[in-house]
Amino acid sequence: MVTVDQYLAFAAMSLLVIVIPGPSVLFVIGRALAHGRRTALATVLGNVAGSYVLVVAVALGIGSLVERSLLFFLAVKLAGAAYLVFLGVQAFRHRKEMSLTAVAGSGQPARGDLRTVADGVVVGVTNPKGIVFFAAVLPQFVDHSAGHLPAQMLLLGLVPIAIGTVTDTLWGLGASAARTWFAGSDRRLSMIGGAGGFAMIGLGVTVAATGRAD
Repeated sequence: MVTVDQYLAFAAMSLLVIVIPGPSVLFVIGRALAHGRRTALATVLGNVAGSYVLVVAVALGIGSLVERSLLFFLAVKLAGAAYLVFLGVQAFRHRKEMSLTAVAGSGQPARGDLRTVADGVVVGVTNPKGIVFFAAVLPQFVDHSAGHLPAQMLLLGLVPIAIGTVTDTLWGLGASAARTWFAGSDRRLSMIGGAGGFAMIGLGVTVAATGRAD
């Protein structure tokens, strides 16, 4: 149904977009700095799941509404921005509760794994970069003459999801490794956790302040 040429062309376009760090990447980095590798990987899982929700939405026709309606786009964007700020504030407030055992992997993450994945899903679903990409770019790579357009979109959507999973994981592992390097004292660990919280707050503000060209 979907040809190899379609996959390759969409993969090339997806890679060009994904290699530029956006809200999802910065969110993963912020969680890695604040809570470590396990939380970062759970966040990646949630992010890609949320991103694929956008693919499903586009395949079912909701993406066209987002593309046409500035009000709807703004509502989704501001909801995501507010949630990022909330998570950043929480990370900063609890920065002193982190311990060296958590960094070493034997402690529990600041949030349960399911809660962490859910946080990632929310950020992935409300990511303005993802919304615009899937709503505006994905439909251009389907073959209308072949029919089954929703199925084509669902299959093509797996391409950026796979690419994003790999790249986001690398970002998360890199950031968590840097966090471990700072774990020579609880004070430095608290500082890096606070930096992760500030990064998420700044990201939320940036997402809220940026908009579409129309």
